[in-house]
Amino acid sequence: MTKYAVLFPGQGSQNKNMFESYEKNTIFNECITKSSQILGYDISKTIQDDSKLNNTIYTQPIMVATSIAMWNVWVNKINIMPLLAAGHSLGEYSALVANQTLSLEDCLNLVSERARFMVDAMTGVQGGMAAIMSNNPEMNLSETVEKVCEQLSNDKEIIQPVNYNSKNQIVIAGHKNLIDSCESEFKAQGVKRVIILPVSVAAHSSIMKSCSDKLFKLLNNIDILKKESLFPVIHNSDASIKDSKLDIIKSLCDQVCNPVLWEKTIEKIFGENIVNYIEIGPGKVLTGLNSKILINKDGVTSSSIDKYESIDEVSGVYNG
Repeated sequence: MTKYAVLFPGQGSQNKNMFESYEKNTIFNECITKSSQILGYDISKTIQDDSKLNNTIYTQPIMVATSIAMWNVWVNKINIMPLLAAGHSLGEYSALVANQTLSLEDCLNLVSERARFMVDAMTGVQGGMAAIMSNNPEMNLSETVEKVCEQLSNDKEIIQPVNYNSKNQIVIAGHKNLIDSCESEFKAQGVKRVIILPVSVAAHSSIMKSCSDKLFKLLNNIDILKKESLFPVIHNSDASIKDSKLDIIKSLCDQVCNPVLWEKTIEKIFGENIVNYIEIGPGKVLTGLNSKILINKDGVTSSSIDKYESIDEVSGVYNG
């Protein structure tokens, strides 16, 4: 029996063709129909409208619904559960539905409100995000990014590292003015590339503190851990497992205004002697990051089921 972990992607992996290969699968369609009823709009039609697909208010619940629809197809196909799960940023909510910590309905309503809280937190603030890339194995990118962010931030405007994705990729977020003008300083420190991301919400930065406070109130009114968890989830905020309702709530509130420790999360899973990883959801972003985080690690396999055709091939390995 093959041991494995499942990984759920976050916002940014969505695309208008993400249902295409699954559109004839009954299990997938049942989940999308149920999710549409919960949300009050037709998800299949909504993803064809770029202005909505890439609008945080729609993107967050749609990404969760899509990932869980793919999870339902996967878990119906395979006869063993993962030993661990994790989700990148928003993907953590998908992981918590998959392991039964949250119901689908509660989660979709929750992330819809979370998206609104995040947008509200940006009222009067022009925000942005950028990916900082390095190909220098001798550079400590974390230290470099933290140093530059501290130097450029001031009493009125900040930029902060918010996604520690791998040793050669860190995402920063903060005020747009600093994001747009930071490239020269990073290049002077030996950074290879600075890619400005097409987003206006400074996710996981301290600008999201008001969102965290609102989430706390909302989460306390949700029935968390109503069912026994099927498997543990490694949380983004500190790369650890949370067993109690209070700890889960605190972690989800911390997560929205603190960095995603993705590299540490994957290293934590690998440290549990798990070398097989399945990305459940649109895209292959996490599969790509795994190839960087776990480079030169023996026996590691990373697969994606963003296309329905991949499921038979991937599940055959685990069912075998």
